[in-house]
Amino acid sequence: MGLLRIMLPPKLQLLAVLAFGVSVLFLENQIQKLEESRGKLERAIAKHEVREIEQRHTVDGSRSDVILDEDENVVIIYNRVPKTASTSFTNIAYDLCARNKYHVLHINTTKNNPVMSLQDQVRFVKNVTSWKEMKPGFYHGHISFLDFAKFGVKKKPIYINVIRDPIERLVSYYYFLRFGDDYRPGLRRRKQGDKKTFDECVAAGGSDCAPEKLWLQIPFFCGHSSECWNVGSRWALEQAKYNLINEYFLVGVTEELEDFIMLLEAALPRFFRGASELYRTGKKSHLRKTTEKKLPTKETIAKLQQSEIWKMENEFYEFALEQFQFVRAHAVREKDGELYILAQNFFYEKIYPKSN
Repeated sequence: MGLLRIMLPPKLQLLAVLAFGVSVLFLENQIQKLEESRGKLERAIAKHEVREIEQRHTVDGSRSDVILDEDENVVIIYNRVPKTASTSFTNIAYDLCARNKYHVLHINTTKNNPVMSLQDQVRFVKNVTSWKEMKPGFYHGHISFLDFAKFGVKKKPIYINVIRDPIERLVSYYYFLRFGDDYRPGLRRRKQGDKKTFDECVAAGGSDCAPEKLWLQIPFFCGHSSECWNVGSRWALEQAKYNLINEYFLVGVTEELEDFIMLLEAALPRFFRGASELYRTGKKSHLRKTTEKKLPTKETIAKLQQSEIWKMENEFYEFALEQFQFVRAHAVREKDGELYILAQNFFYEKIYPKSN
C-alpha cells in the first residue's frame, strides 16, 4: 500500500481502497454463505441418518412399531375444576374425537364428589390402564388428582387442566347455582329462586360466598390425601404446586384459553389437531355461559382478599399463570399481533456408528 500511495494519485488511491473494502466484504459474505450451506448440509445428513436408522428398525419390527403402539395407547385425563370454562374446552374434545380417532369419556361421580373411595380408585386406575378398546382416550370429570404411580402403574396418563382467578371462579359458580347457564337453560339449579346478589351475600356473611368456598383449585391439584381438603393447609398448597409442575403436562388459565388450546394442538396433535380453528370458529366451544351474573364491587373483592384462604388460592393461581406463560414464551412468537408456534428447533448430529 505504501508503494501504491507513491505511484497513484489521491483519487485513484481512494478508489483502490474502496475496491479493496468491497472485495473484503464480498469474501466475508461468501464465507458466511458457505458456513450456512455447510450447516444445512450437516443437518440434511443428520436427518438422512436418522431416517436410515428408523427404517432399519422398521425392518427389524421394533422401533417404529413401538412408536405407533405408544401413540395409540395414550390416555389424557382432564380433571376439570368447576367453572373454569371446562365445558367449553371439553366440547372441543367431543367435536374432534371422530375426526382424530380417539375416545372421550366423562367421569360422572355421585353428587360430583371429587374424592373417590379407595376401591373406586383401584377400579378407575385399572379401567384407564387396561381398557384397550377405549384407547387412545380422553377422560374428563370433576375429580381431584390421582397418582397412578401409587398403584404400580408404569405408564401414567397425561394430566392436563385449566384454572381461573379464584374470585371470578367463585362468583361464576355462585350465579350458576341460582340461574344456570345457556348450556341447559331448562334445568332447575339447586339455588334457583334465590335472588340475593353476590355482593349482598358477602355483606351478610352468607355461606355460599364465604372465603372457605374459594378452597377448591388447590385440593383438586393436591389430590386424595386428607390434608388436601383441610381448608387453608399450607402443605396442600405446596403439594398442589409440586403436582402442577411434576405431574401435569400442561395447565392453562381460563383467561387465556385459546393459547392453551394452541399449545396442546402443537404438542399433542394426535388429539388436538384442528382444535385452534374449531375454537375460533365453532359455536359449541363458546356455548356455556353463566346467566344473570353481576360483577362484584371493589368493596366485596377487597373483603374477600383479606382472607388467608384467598391469599393461598391466589398464590396458587399466580404460580400456575407464571408457569403457563413461561411455557408459552418458549413455544410461540408474536408477529403482527398474532401468535405463531415455533418450528422444531433441535436436530440430531454426530450419529455413530455410521451407516453403510
